Amino acid sequence: MTTLLTTHDIARLVAMIGLPKVLKHMVEYIEADFRRWPEFEKSPRHAVHSEVGVIELMPIADARDYSFKYVNGHPKNTKEGLPTVMAFGVLADVATGTPTLLSELTLTTAMRTAATSVMAAKQLARKNARSMALIGNGAQSEFQALAFHHLLGIDEIRLFDVDPQATAKLMAHLAHTPGLRVIACSSTAQAVRGADIVTTVTADKTNATILTPEMLEPGMHINGVGGDCPGKTELHAEVLARASVFVEYEPQTRIEGDLQQMPADFAVTEFWRVLTGAAAGRASDSEITVFDSVGFALEDYSSLRLLRDLAQELGLGAPVGLIPRLADPKDLYGHLMAEAPVALKRAA
Repeated sequence: MTTLLTTHDIARLVAMIGLPKVLKHMVEYIEADFRRWPEFEKSPRHAVHSEVGVIELMPIADARDYSFKYVNGHPKNTKEGLPTVMAFGVLADVATGTPTLLSELTLTTAMRTAATSVMAAKQLARKNARSMALIGNGAQSEFQALAFHHLLGIDEIRLFDVDPQATAKLMAHLAHTPGLRVIACSSTAQAVRGADIVTTVTADKTNATILTPEMLEPGMHINGVGGDCPGKTELHAEVLARASVFVEYEPQTRIEGDLQQMPADFAVTEFWRVLTGAAAGRASDSEITVFDSVGFALEDYSSLRLLRDLAQELGLGAPVGLIPRLADPKDLYGHLMAEAPVALKRAA
């Protein structure tokens, strides 16, 4: 039987454990899976683009579990009262193909994206980093801010968004976080000045240059999160040229990330190689580093594993009849006919 986790289940899970602990576990699960990167069958996500957005499928598997995520990106959705990003995912048993978990991933994607940013910054930011600029204050911004505060010790966050109401919303949500100083800024340049870490997480699907070369400072680490599809960028090409650039899955990031602006031979390092010691991370306190993060299926695989484990531990989720339970595996028709009277009776 497949277990179903709804948005209410995820909210209960966070309430029972606490968001900082959930984020900590998520970093641990993602790190563990990145360290065994060669064990996974990987591919870039499959995307269907329209004039107003994109719908994607993100599959991945190892020898035991298969997962995929369905996710969209429609920046104008907020005008219709809908989230910009909506997602759900499946975890299945490779040996039989049986789906074991069906889960919401809209809330979870926000948490896993923040966890991935922290995972990268642990290796790539300066060890004494304490301040962060957060450019783009939309639906994912609270998760980024709280993940960096609780897990990396960031105690000052400077905010900027072209929509002042988004910044006001974020400030209100962070107002009572002990030990965290939050500053609203009037421009990207003001927000990033003196920041140890810069995280860009904007929504508009345009070739933007939110972070430009004159804003760079020695030792800065940049998490470029919002550039996640063809035709959408956040970083000026010269920002990448002046930095050591790290990516999740290079074939995907070349298509979707800020990296799409660069020549095919522009050198990057896949982040799993840093975690395993196969490649160096930050080389010095003055080096500028960029994590060009587009979101990769392995992060969702890790998150689904975590949700499955925590749901079992906490008694959350409900069995759902996604696959018929057959007395004779070869008799689908007989099962359908046997169920039909029961279904009609329930409907009455």
